[in-house]
Order: sequence, then structure tokens, then C-alpha cells
Amino acid sequence: MKHLKAKMRASWIAGDFGKIAQYSAKSAEEFVRRRNVQPGMRVLDVACGTGNLAIPAARAGASVTGIDIAPNLLEQARARAAAEDLKCDFREGDAEQLPLPDGEYDLVMSMFGAMFGPRPELVASELARVCRPGGTIAMANWTAEGFIGDFIRVSAAYVPPPEGIPAPVLWGSESFVRERFAKYASHVETVRRMLYFDFAFPPREVVRFYREHFGPTLMTFARLDEAGQAALASDMEKLWASANQEGSGRTVVPAEYLEVVVQVRQQKTGAGGPGAGV
Repeated sequence: MKHLKAKMRASWIAGDFGKIAQYSAKSAEEFVRRRNVQPGMRVLDVACGTGNLAIPAARAGASVTGIDIAPNLLEQARARAAAEDLKCDFREGDAEQLPLPDGEYDLVMSMFGAMFGPRPELVASELARVCRPGGTIAMANWTAEGFIGDFIRVSAAYVPPPEGIPAPVLWGSESFVRERFAKYASHVETVRRMLYFDFAFPPREVVRFYREHFGPTLMTFARLDEAGQAALASDMEKLWASANQEGSGRTVVPAEYLEVVVQVRQQKTGAGGPGAGV
């Protein structure tokens, strides 16, 4: 597992995810707005990346902590917060072993981040552990049926994921998240929503953009020979083109995600202490 975690960390450090994250920033702000964050709330952004959730939560007056495994993304998050004179505490850490005390936060959030932890039962346990009794966990998770599910399948056809690791897009299944949070939740609400990627360049350039800036895609291409890289680039271009709702040199693609809102039980059981089960 340590080897797998090291590879995952390296893939998110590679490239410049901050450039990718810009295209989901608006949806992240809307996600936070739906949480009705109030001044003084204690908020945690798990797998925070460059702070797409943390920054708008801090703007709303919350006391915000962000956790991520990639130090370069945390540096960008700190710079974004400093540019707006926002006080956020960004720390390096793992969603499966959060370096935080029990029951610390009123709201624990993760957008397209914690879903990539290889052991979902530990992710759910940790999110619940650090949330106060009666608090809220909110996640945005890509669905298997949506565009990102297709994107992941195209990549996996060339570089298969490790055996025995549950697919991240299972977090986009209502039944899966209800099962994972069953022992911690008094109520679970799920809603399918759409994020629109909007690039001012055609699908071929979108593929180049991802190859350069999106760490997991960069690493996938790096593991292929020249012929494999050409084939993968072609398949990815076809995928973006087939989903594109615009022409004339622009790429607009809808990507479905599942919004999950968990009300944590007043008396929690089974979450354990810091890093339980690791």
C-alpha cells in the first residue's frame, strides 16, 4: 500500500493541476454556496488541491483547514488565500489518515478528491471521525455513467489500475455512498448534478492540455511507447469530440457528478481515533 500511495502522490504532484482546477472553480463555489457556510464555522476541505472549496468557504467567514497529499498544490492554495487576505490552514495529509483530532469540524467537504483514496472504507471512517456529532459531510464525486467515468475507462484501457482497488467512480453511486456511511449517518441525501467543462480550444488541444497539466494523464502517457501514446491521444480526442456540445474551435462538455450530503449521527460509533484502521 505504501508503494501505491507513493505513486498516487507522484501522479498528483506531476503537471500543474491548478490549471485544470480553474475549469471547475465555478462549480466549486456553487457547491460551497449550497452548504450555507456561516462565519465562525469550522470547515475542512479534504483532498483540497489548490483550494477550490476552501477559498470560498473562507470568504464566507469560516475557519478553514485544507488537507492534500501534494505539497505543490498546497503551495498554490496558500498563495490564493494570501492574495485575498484569507486565513486558511493548509496541511499535507492523507484522506485515509487525517492528521486531525476527532469531532473537530462542523462541515467536512471534498470535491473530486477523497473519492480517489484506494480504501473507501477508511476514507468514510476518517471523514466521519473528524466531523462533530450532528455535523455535515459533503462530497462531489464523479459518476461511472458520466463523462469522467468514460475518461477514466479510456485511460484504464491502456494502463490498467492496480488490482483489488475499488474504482473511484463507485463513490458516484448512491447505493455505494449509503453503504459506506451507514454506520456514521443519521441521514444521507444524494443529488446528481452537472459540471460543464468549457475550453476555448478544440478537443485536440484539450488532450494536449491534459497531457501537460493533469498529473494522472501525464503519468499514463509516460508509461506508453510512442505508438501507445498516439493511440491514447486519438481515443481521448474522439471522446472529447463526441461529448462536445460546441464547434468552431471550442470544447464544452457536460460531466455528471453525485453530490452527497451526510448528516452525522449525534452519537457516532465505529470511527475510532486518528488514522483508525491504517
